[in-house]
Amino acid sequence: MIPLLPLLLLFFFFNPSLQSKVSISLSPTTLSKSGDTVVIKWSGIDSPSELDWLGIYSPPSSSYDHFIGYVFLSKSPTWKSGSGSISLPLVNLRSNYSFRIFHWDSSEINPKRQDHDHNPLPGTKHLLATSEELSFQTGRGPEQIHLALTDDDDEMRVMYVTGDPRETYVRYGEREDKLNGVAVARVKRYEREHMCDSPANDSIGWRDPGYIHDGVMTNLKKGVRYYYKVGSDAGGWSATHSFVSKNSDSDETIGFLFGDMGTATPYSTFLRIQEESIATVKWILRDIEALGDKPAFISHIGDISYARGYAWLWDQFFNQIEPIATKLPYHVCIGNHEYNWPTQPFKPDWANYGKDGGGECGVPYSLRFTMPGNSSEPTGTEAPATRNLYYSFDMGAVHFVYISTETNFLRGSNQYNFLKHDLESVDRKKTPFVVVQGHRPMYTTSNEIRDAALRAEMVEHLEPLLVENNVTLALWGHVHRYERFCPLNNFTCGGRVQNGEDNKAYTVHLVIGMAGQDWQPIWEPRPEHPDMPIFPQPERSIYRGGEFGYTRLVATKEKLVLSYVGNHDGQVHDRVEILASGEVVSGGKPDCENVESSLSWYVKAGIILVLGALIGYIIGFISHSRNKLQDKREWTPVKTVES
Repeated sequence: MIPLLPLLLLFFFFNPSLQSKVSISLSPTTLSKSGDTVVIKWSGIDSPSELDWLGIYSPPSSSYDHFIGYVFLSKSPTWKSGSGSISLPLVNLRSNYSFRIFHWDSSEINPKRQDHDHNPLPGTKHLLATSEELSFQTGRGPEQIHLALTDDDDEMRVMYVTGDPRETYVRYGEREDKLNGVAVARVKRYEREHMCDSPANDSIGWRDPGYIHDGVMTNLKKGVRYYYKVGSDAGGWSATHSFVSKNSDSDETIGFLFGDMGTATPYSTFLRIQEESIATVKWILRDIEALGDKPAFISHIGDISYARGYAWLWDQFFNQIEPIATKLPYHVCIGNHEYNWPTQPFKPDWANYGKDGGGECGVPYSLRFTMPGNSSEPTGTEAPATRNLYYSFDMGAVHFVYISTETNFLRGSNQYNFLKHDLESVDRKKTPFVVVQGHRPMYTTSNEIRDAALRAEMVEHLEPLLVENNVTLALWGHVHRYERFCPLNNFTCGGRVQNGEDNKAYTVHLVIGMAGQDWQPIWEPRPEHPDMPIFPQPERSIYRGGEFGYTRLVATKEKLVLSYVGNHDGQVHDRVEILASGEVVSGGKPDCENVESSLSWYVKAGIILVLGALIGYIIGFISHSRNKLQDKREWTPVKTVES
């Protein structure tokens, strides 16, 4: 029998956390709400390494490798002394947090453990210290509040998350101090077994999503500001928010539209985050505050949170959009990073559908949002049916349609039949403009060939519906750039086409996937300069922008204006104006004047050069004659236009 004392000595010797004198403390130890900041302090690290790191864990019982994020201690300016501090704003995950400090150096890098950007994930072999637990106050009410339109003009939906299934309510009214309207929210939830693949169904990615509450405010007056709060006396109430109800009597339409935004975290994690999403929300909030009491909405066309199976990123996303989504209805369509998984039901060889959803198979997307309509497709697994696939609504002078590029859109499919019937049923006297939105683009000039076959199928099956039904705009994401095309039909620029009694208009296509995802595909590179795109652009591409941003839509029954706002300065960098007559105007000129052949351009340039030479000769002759008349006075050179 081995004596007890030697065993204790061996345990002490081989346990770095017992040998270490490292201390770690939190201030405060309880946060009030999501977004509040904790300060983490440490001291006593001997021979600190630049790769020593702080692991963030929730729940605290998570194994060492199952952190939700990490920060290198070298972020603190005093790290070389073995002491320092880091401040982190954190989101309430309905479970406590804890923090662990690990020693790590370059000799221990494991090239097989990498994050999304192929950076090595930090090692957990040498634990130095573990903090006490950090909690959130209870009774503070629900979080992650966001609005959405319903199928009825006099309603507004509000959704939010709590940590338990108890009944909650929406209180609302026209006065902040008189919220007499009451709606009971229904409660739903999804479980780990509903996920279709890893990491969504693994311990490393799965976290408790909480309980999702869904309430509808009814009998709203048209175009009136309403105040509301959500929660219960038992669980607490949210702050009071407000929105302006939909006004079916107004022909004015205002919307903020973009794709591929994602979310940002204050720490590194397994996936690439989207820092630019912060600026997108900031500038849209600026625009919302300038609206006054005008109704508007937000449209996010796919690749929503980029959680891809790491559940806490959904919490981070909804917390980040709350300042705008509590004020305007937030509408979405599904993207590849919400849905695609290896055994999805519709997966033709040409579609390039992979496993971009991280095993979520559309479940968080389907339950965390509720869009108008009742579209759904079965998953073929234990997961509930995928919802929010295709739907439409009127807003002022515009009929908006959302479709799914990730599920069957071919002729004869449920989605195709919906789109055909919907477009044929539009009342153009009520809504003279029609905007169709989906995730993967039908047209793009980026150097992206993987979706070429899918785009060809979209052109074959969907574009005839757009042209035959005079769709005004088609908006797409997926490519993380802004690009505007001329009115298109089968890659050909055009406008209105008189064909007997038919009066068909080509559709203006735009790619607006520039709202946050920081992987920016370049345009097709020059052979001799691979870092530079080819210019001039293809004839069909009117404007291509490389800046992050969003688009702003403003329409009346007379015209629709779509503007591209850059995040770097908050200013408009492109603008297209479409009249109710069908004329498309860009930069003050019809697009057909911008889409000219190279020959036409050279002819005009030649004429300008000849005229310039002739005028120069005349001016020179006159100047020479005048100089001869000067009585030997000093020559004074003429000032040029160059500065």
